[in-house]
Formats: sequence, structure tokens, C-alpha cells
Amino acid sequence: MTSSINNPMETLIQDKLTRLLAPNHLEIFNESYMHNVPKGSETHFKVVVVSDKFESTSLLQRHRLVNEILKDELKNGVHALSIVAKTPSQWEDSSKVTEKSPACKGGFGR
Repeated sequence: MTSSINNPMETLIQDKLTRLLAPNHLEIFNESYMHNVPKGSETHFKVVVVSDKFESTSLLQRHRLVNEILKDELKNGVHALSIVAKTPSQWEDSSKVTEKSPACKGGFGR
């Protein structure tokens, strides 16, 4: 596991999602290295979260919930957040695999 001293934003995201969603599965990927940011940045993340709390909710509602949980982080440093939010049965049906994120296109107008 990563150190909270070296990865404070990643640790904060993990702690909040764990506490508020009680996930069956949680992966957090710092994808900042794929973008034009200084080495060691914590600005671009992908979260894969599987929770019973997503039962009977639409994909949009799940994304809104994750965004609400992480609203302070999104206001204070996290520039981009990719969310994969599934129920446990959806996770099992997907063979527990998530798609690789696309390469950065370089920002505005590129």
C-alpha cells in the first residue's frame, strides 16, 4: 500500500470511499503520470469501486455519489476523476477487469 506521506491525495480518496461506501472492491489509480504535470503529481485519478450501496441506483446516481464524496478533493487539487462504479454482481459479470485509460491528447486544442 502507498504511504500517506508520499501520496496524501490518493490516501484521502481511499479513506473517504472506504468509509462512506464500504466497498467490496476498491482500486485507485494515480494516472497523473499520463499527463503533462510535474513528476509526483496527484491530479488525475481513476477509481474502481464496487459496493452494495450501488444496488438499485443508476450509473449516473453512482457517479454523482462518488463525486459528492470527493467534492473537496475535486475543488482542491484533483483535476480529473474517472469513475468505474459497479454492483458486486456487475463486477463478477465483468470478469473483474477494467479498461485501460486512453492516452492524454495534450489538453486544449491539441
